Amino acid sequence: MLEPIEVFAQFPARPPRQQTCGSLEQLQVHPTGIRLICTQGSWSVQVLTPRLLRLRFSPTGEPLPRRSWDVALADEEWPPVPFQLEESPTQVQLSTALVQVYIDRDPIRFRFQDHQGQPFATDIEGNRNLSWDAKGIQLHKHLHPQEQIYGLGERAGLLNKRGRRYSHWTQDCWNYDAHSDNLYQAIPFALCLRPGLCYGLFLHCTHWSQFDLGQTDPEQLTLEVHAPELDYYLLYGPTPAQVLNTYTQLTGRTPLPPLWALGYQQCRWSYSSAAQVQAIARQFRQRHIPCDVLYLDIDYMRGYRVFTWDPLRFPDPKELITQLHQAGFQVVTIVDPGVKFDPEADYAVFDEGVAQDFFIRRADGHLFHGYVWPGKTLFPDFLRPEVRQWWGDWQKVLTQVGVAGIWNDMNEPALNDRPFGDGGQIVDIPHDAPQGSPSEPTTHAETHNLYGLMMARACREGLERLNPTQRPFVLTRSGYAGIQRWSAVWTGDNQSSWEHLEMSLPMLCNLGLSGVSFVGADIGGFGGNASPELFARWMQMGILYPLMRGHTAMGTRPHEPWCFGPEVEAICRQAIELRYQLLPYLYSLFWESSQTGAPILRPLLYEFPDDPQTYDLSDQAMLGSWLLAAPVVRPGVRQRAVYLPAGTWFDWWTGQSYHGPTHILAPAPLAHMPLFVRAGAIFPLAPVQPCTANANWDPFTLRLYPGDGSFTLYEDDGRTLNYQAGDWATTTFHLRQTEAQLLLEITPRQGNWIPANRTWVIEPLGYAPLSFRDDGQRHQLSFSPV
Repeated sequence: MLEPIEVFAQFPARPPRQQTCGSLEQLQVHPTGIRLICTQGSWSVQVLTPRLLRLRFSPTGEPLPRRSWDVALADEEWPPVPFQLEESPTQVQLSTALVQVYIDRDPIRFRFQDHQGQPFATDIEGNRNLSWDAKGIQLHKHLHPQEQIYGLGERAGLLNKRGRRYSHWTQDCWNYDAHSDNLYQAIPFALCLRPGLCYGLFLHCTHWSQFDLGQTDPEQLTLEVHAPELDYYLLYGPTPAQVLNTYTQLTGRTPLPPLWALGYQQCRWSYSSAAQVQAIARQFRQRHIPCDVLYLDIDYMRGYRVFTWDPLRFPDPKELITQLHQAGFQVVTIVDPGVKFDPEADYAVFDEGVAQDFFIRRADGHLFHGYVWPGKTLFPDFLRPEVRQWWGDWQKVLTQVGVAGIWNDMNEPALNDRPFGDGGQIVDIPHDAPQGSPSEPTTHAETHNLYGLMMARACREGLERLNPTQRPFVLTRSGYAGIQRWSAVWTGDNQSSWEHLEMSLPMLCNLGLSGVSFVGADIGGFGGNASPELFARWMQMGILYPLMRGHTAMGTRPHEPWCFGPEVEAICRQAIELRYQLLPYLYSLFWESSQTGAPILRPLLYEFPDDPQTYDLSDQAMLGSWLLAAPVVRPGVRQRAVYLPAGTWFDWWTGQSYHGPTHILAPAPLAHMPLFVRAGAIFPLAPVQPCTANANWDPFTLRLYPGDGSFTLYEDDGRTLNYQAGDWATTTFHLRQTEAQLLLEITPRQGNWIPANRTWVIEPLGYAPLSFRDDGQRHQLSFSPV
C-alpha cells in the first residue's frame, strides 16, 4: 500500500502542529450562501440546489480557484436558490426547501437534518471535529447506528463498505483481492443509506484522500485530505435515485454509446496476427454465437510504440478491418499512455512530443521516464489542452483504417523503475513533477488521480473530431470522479477464480452508485485459467454487465466460449443470445442513465431503499427496475437462496410466481442462473441476431408480466449523433391488471425517428398473445386469461 502523500510542502504557510478553526468571529452573507470567518481559517457554505450544498474550509481563509478539470457544472452555472438564515447567540441556521443546516458558533460545528427532523452527516462534538497539520486536514462526523455506506468507486469485497477505510490514489493493482485498498479508479464519493433517508458525500479533492467509514471508531466517519483545503459536497436524497441524479448533474452523465458496444465483446492478450483475428471471427459466425466486437491488444503495435502497426503481424490493417466490418464486427484497439523513448528511430510520436515539450518533466527540468512495455518511456501531460488535442489527433492512425473504439490501459499511470522482467518495482511519477498549463500550474500530487481521466478525455474528444458524425466508444482502466462523461470502465486485471467472479457484482454495483454506469469485468477472469463450470457461470453473470467483454491474459489457455467443450459452449450461446434479446431493454436503460444518472446494473437497495434486508446483499442485483438476478458464484451449486423484496415476482424461466418479501430456495442448474421479474414488467425483446450491424428487430416482442407498471422504450439509429438533433423515438407502455383482465396502453410514439416496419408480438404471461403492425399510434389492448 502506498504511504499517504505529504503535499503541504508546496504551501509553506502551513503550521507544523495540529490546529483547529476555533469559533465563529464573523458571518458574511452572499447571494449563493454564507462565509464564516473563524478564529483560524474560514468556512463557506454554498447553496447550489435545495438538496445540494458545497462546504469548503480553508486554513488560510482564502479558497482555491476553480480548476479547468473540475466538476461538469461550476457553482455559478446552477440557477439561484432561495434560502433562509436565522441567527442566535449560540448558532446560525441556514434552511433550504429540503435541508436545514445548524452551525454552532463556539466551537464551529455543522449539523444537518431533513424537514422530517432526521439528522445526518453531523460533525462530532468538541473542537476537534475539524483539525489540520502539515500533512493534511481531517473532519470527523457521526455515523448513525443504522447507516450503511456504498459507492467509493471501484472497490473489491462486499457491497456494504461500513467498517472499512479507503484511500483514493489510482494504482496498478495486478492480483488484487477483497482486502485491497487502492485500485485503478479513485472516486471519493460515499452514498450513505438508512431506512427513510439517503445522502451522499463527495470529497472534492484530486490529491490523496481517505474515507474512514467506521474502522477506527465504529461511530465515526472521517474525511481526510492531503491538500491545502477541505472541500466537500453534501447531497440529500432522500432516495439513492435522487442522490445519483444530483451527483451526476454535478460530475456528468454517461452519454449514449453506440448500440454495438452493448453486444458481446471478445478480447485476448493477444490475438497476435491478422490471420488469428480472422480465424476467431469465423468461429463466432460458424458457431452461431452472437458477437459485435473484437479487440487488438498491445501486439498489434510495432515494438509497443503507440499509434503504429506491426508490419509483419498486421501488414494491411485496413483490409483486415474492412473484412471484419463486412462480417458485422467492430474493432477496438488498445492504446497506452507511455511513448517509447526512441531518439534514434523514425518515430514521429516521440519526435513531436519532445519537440513541442509535451512530456512530463521532473522538478529539476529533466524529462521524466519510467519503464513500461516499450522499455524506457515518456508520459504526456494530459492536463494541458494542447497535449490532449495532439494525442487525440494521433488516433487518426487507427480511425483512418476503420478502428471503431479505443481502449485506454496502463493509465494510472502504471510504470516500473526498470525494464519489465528485471525485478523492478511499481513507482509513481514524482509527486513534485510540474504539470498543467503555465496559466494553471500544479504538480503530480494534485493531478495523479486525474491522469487516466484526462487521457480518456483526450481520447474521446479526439474521436469526436476524427469521426464527427459517429458516437465514440472509449474504455479506460483508470479514472476519477466524472470519468463517466468520457469513457466506459472495466475492473482491470481480475483473476480466473470464484472469488473474483463473486467480487465482480458488488464492484460493478458500487461503481454504478458512484455515477459510473457503463461498467464491466473481464468475463472468465484475466489472469489464470477458468474451469468449464467457472466460465459458464461467469458468462451467465456477464449478461448483466453493462459492458459484456470476455478477456484473458498471455500464457493462459484460450477463453473463447467454444474452448470448454460442447456443454459450456451451448450454455454460453444461450446466455449471449439472451443478452441480444434484451438489447432493446438495455438500450433504453442506457438512455435513462444518460438523462438521470441511474445505474444500469443496480444493487437491490437502489430499488428498495427502505428494506434493510437488501443492504448487505452482495450476490444479487437488478438490471434496471424490473429484472432481478441471483447469479451462482460458488462451484458445484445447483440451487441457491434468493431474497425477493416486497411485491409479486415471476421466475423468468418457468413463470412461477412468488410473493415477497420472502426468501426462497431457487433451482440453479448449470444451464442458467436464477432470474426473477417484478410484477408489472414490460420487456421489449429483440429477435436473436449475430450482431447489431444492420439488425432487423422484426418481430419485436413485448413480454408482459401481470401487475401494474410502465416502461419507456427508447430508439434511434444506434450509431450517429443525430439523436442530439431530435432524431430519436420513445414509446411508453402502461400495464394495469384488474380482476378480470390485463390492460396494456401503448402511447403514441414521440420524436422524429421512425423505425422500420415491424410487428409487435405481445406475450402476456398467463394470457392469450396477439400481434399487430406497429404504426406509432395509440393502442389500448385487453387480455383475458387463457
